[in-house]
Amino acid sequence: MARLPRLDLPGIPQHIVQRGNDRQPCFAHDVDYSQYLQELGQAALKHACEVHAYVLMTNHVHLLVTPAEPGGASRMMQAIGRRYVACFNARYRRTGTLWEGRFKSALVDSDAYVLACYRYIELNPVRAAMCSAPDDYPWSSYHANALGRREPRLHPHPAWTALGTTDETRRASYRELIATGIPDDLRDAIARHTRQQKPWGSARFRKEIEALTGRALEVRPAGRPRASRR
Repeated sequence: MARLPRLDLPGIPQHIVQRGNDRQPCFAHDVDYSQYLQELGQAALKHACEVHAYVLMTNHVHLLVTPAEPGGASRMMQAIGRRYVACFNARYRRTGTLWEGRFKSALVDSDAYVLACYRYIELNPVRAAMCSAPDDYPWSSYHANALGRREPRLHPHPAWTALGTTDETRRASYRELIATGIPDDLRDAIARHTRQQKPWGSARFRKEIEALTGRALEVRPAGRPRASRR
């Protein structure tokens, strides 16, 4: 059966997850993380995508991105994949794939949903028990969004900008928001919608995307996975 086209619409944020093949590491040393961020910045600029948040974990990546053109996020990810994997393989004298198939993505509703996605991404290292606070983890956008580190590759989403009247007050409000954590139901909803590649937001948002795409996009309820065919 042919795969349905990816939901990659202009002007709508996407939560993107890409995992290492068989959950194997896709970053081995600091140089790998730095190079991925360099490739991300270049590919986002070339393919007209605004990056709002990111975290680079040992064996997977989370991004929050808004493309300006149809298919922009997919082209950005393809460009990163080609360049990063080629360099990673050459650096460690390996061959073959690095990523686990196609990346997963979910369109994200505006305002509260986007800010929840910011928190989901930047708190990922804390949930994984890799650090006790998000500022202890070096490879995330928390240092820019909450602490003011200059990162030209990042562009604040309007939902983040609405947190205050100046960057200082916005960062302070965002730190308070991060400090509240993220409820389990929101965390599980983001993960489930992204895994199923369905829009995450209000019922109205889903219906708008269904009208645009002509596809039924209701997320399947959590439960036992289907038995795999042999």
